[in-house]
Amino acid sequence: MSSAIHRSLGQSLIIGLKGKTLMPEESKFIIENNIGGVILFDRNIESPEQLFYLSAEIQKLSLQMPDKAPLFISIDMEGGRVHRLKPPFTKWPSAKKIGDLNSSSVAFLVANCMGRELFAVGINVNFAPCADVLTNPKNTVIGDRAFSDDIDTVGKTASAFVRGLLKADIIACAKHFPGHGNTMIDSHEDLPIETATLAQLEEREIQPFKKTFRARLDLVMPAHIKFTNIDPDHPASLSKIFLKDLLHDKIRYRNLVITDDMGMKAITKNYEVGQAAVLAYQAGANIILYCNDFSAPEKALQALITAAENKTIDALTITTNHKRIVELKKNKIKNFNFGKFSAVEKIIGCEQHLDIARAINEGRVPKGTTDDSEA
Repeated sequence: MSSAIHRSLGQSLIIGLKGKTLMPEESKFIIENNIGGVILFDRNIESPEQLFYLSAEIQKLSLQMPDKAPLFISIDMEGGRVHRLKPPFTKWPSAKKIGDLNSSSVAFLVANCMGRELFAVGINVNFAPCADVLTNPKNTVIGDRAFSDDIDTVGKTASAFVRGLLKADIIACAKHFPGHGNTMIDSHEDLPIETATLAQLEEREIQPFKKTFRARLDLVMPAHIKFTNIDPDHPASLSKIFLKDLLHDKIRYRNLVITDDMGMKAITKNYEVGQAAVLAYQAGANIILYCNDFSAPEKALQALITAAENKTIDALTITTNHKRIVELKKNKIKNFNFGKFSAVEKIIGCEQHLDIARAINEGRVPKGTTDDSEA
């Protein structure tokens, strides 16, 4: 296997880190394998200052990597209960609280201010918003992570959220395509099975995603859900029917696809690590995400390399995929000055942001925005 193919495949992985500083073995693995980026969790975050310098430490690795491209530094920051950054960062309201105001102006403002705080500490990718329509009110997996049970409200609000993040120089990721709003099973624990037809999904769940695509969305995350009437063999995240035939060919989404965490039991109960990675790549995923299983990325990368050697993944797909990832990074990840933490302190949890969050939690439209519920 050529080193070029190996490096190209490495860019397709985003991996979790163990602690609040980079460990030598993590730095070594990222550099030697040209890994695309990292995802951060509570275990990695102690304070804004510590996070600021951790991001700097991560980005400095790029200087030793073949592409010299910045790394993705990603996080789950939806607001509400999916909120990795604790005070003094602003505690943003849930998607439902935002959706209840039915205002694209409010959604844009929240995402933009949230994005400013993320950018201030070196984060450049946010796995938000949820573009799921809460079609099943008993669905606690999504619940208040959805903006609404109304298709138009979700579409309008989610697309405005994407625009707000982009304005703050944060790469947004809409999830969980084609929609996670009807499930009862948590894909962290098992594989949800749904019987919706393609026509039903196109009429309802997929509509908000189409609006986020028109907002210049750079990343979409498919769901670990098996829709048996559409693909009886694989969940959407590993399905050519969903990622190539539907998302790319029919809907004509042209940007990148990233898997949800491949360590979730919806996947691990049904597939080996390497098998799942190869299936996702073959199906049309550009980036593969590993959050909590620290041994999985090496197994996945080796399986992808073997698949390339066996030509079950073709070389053109690998080189094209690599080029697209690096182009996204170079076009959308802004240069960051990690030398001035004092400027960061003025942004994190500033009074303006706290006032906005407070107003929304109280059901009020924040000052400077409009109630465009009739728009």
